Amino acid sequence: MSSPLALIAAGGTGGHMFPAQALAELMLAQGWRVKLSTDERGARYADGFPQAVTRQVVSSATTARGGAAGKLSAPFKIGAGVVAARAAFRRDRPAVVIGFGGYPTIPALSAAWSMGLPRMIHEQNGVMGRVNRLFARRVHRVACGTWPTDLPPGVTGLHTGNPVRAAVLDHAAAPYVPPSDGLLHLLVIGGSQGARVLSDVVPAAVAALPDDLRVRLRVSHQARAEDAARVTQAYAQAGVQADVQPFFTDVPERIAQAQLVISRSGASSLADITVIGRPAILIPFAAATGDHQTANAQALAESGAAHLHPESVLDAESLTRDIRAILSDPARAQAMGRAALSLARPDAARRLYDLVEEIVR
Repeated sequence: MSSPLALIAAGGTGGHMFPAQALAELMLAQGWRVKLSTDERGARYADGFPQAVTRQVVSSATTARGGAAGKLSAPFKIGAGVVAARAAFRRDRPAVVIGFGGYPTIPALSAAWSMGLPRMIHEQNGVMGRVNRLFARRVHRVACGTWPTDLPPGVTGLHTGNPVRAAVLDHAAAPYVPPSDGLLHLLVIGGSQGARVLSDVVPAAVAALPDDLRVRLRVSHQARAEDAARVTQAYAQAGVQADVQPFFTDVPERIAQAQLVISRSGASSLADITVIGRPAILIPFAAATGDHQTANAQALAESGAAHLHPESVLDAESLTRDIRAILSDPARAQAMGRAALSLARPDAARRLYDLVEEIVR
């Protein structure tokens, strides 16, 4: 008898794909077969999934973007994706379907609902996304990564936390080296696509730091490809050694090495920061749906694990002040790291897996 199949559906961003990868890793270890359903954009993030995970690229679309032609064609693309998903499920019937949000999850969850398969969703953010909100009343369990989560009326969520990949767990609670007279490592990450505002403001803030701090800084800065040259030049002009790349494949190692992390407040980034336990300055993406990145960051700000800078009032002067305050005060930096660890859910994947087992039984 073959192992049971789990169909994991996730949208095309790291925020959806990284927790999906974490659950896939655990389910494989528990003897499941795992198939990933995503779109072409999501397939770019699938390289980190174990080779044993079968990839299925589905047809999907959104009616929220793409102009008039895109909005008109979207229902037909989604419909084709649902038909294809139902056909695939009849050939190899999943024991459970788990959606992590994003439009590419619509075909799999729609097919699972229409065929009466066990199904659940995991919402990473403090404000539920459009697609998860659509399915929240049509699944057997709603797992929440950030708590509290803004849920539709009548929907009950269960707080599991946001699963983190094995590469993050390898550095869980890694000993923190507080700021001292030696080298200082600063990591700047802006989500899976980088963040232009961080490329605009962070180099200027670093350039304004006192000489004794600035000369000891080693910066890792994730910047969009089109911004990389000017960001590199800005650090060079400030006399700061910086590694500027569009995407870091070793983010967990860089977080573990860092004395301070400056980041957007996407749910997966915050999960990584808290599981490893590092002080942070958080700059929520102002255009995030429902301002969910601010909701994500609230617990870290209130616990003292992070300084929160709304993008609308972000400037180099205030950022310089906060960087200096943290890197000049080892006791403060250590306390922030401990506060981050107190919010960690390193067992989030296991909690989510327990819910999977529950609805399958």
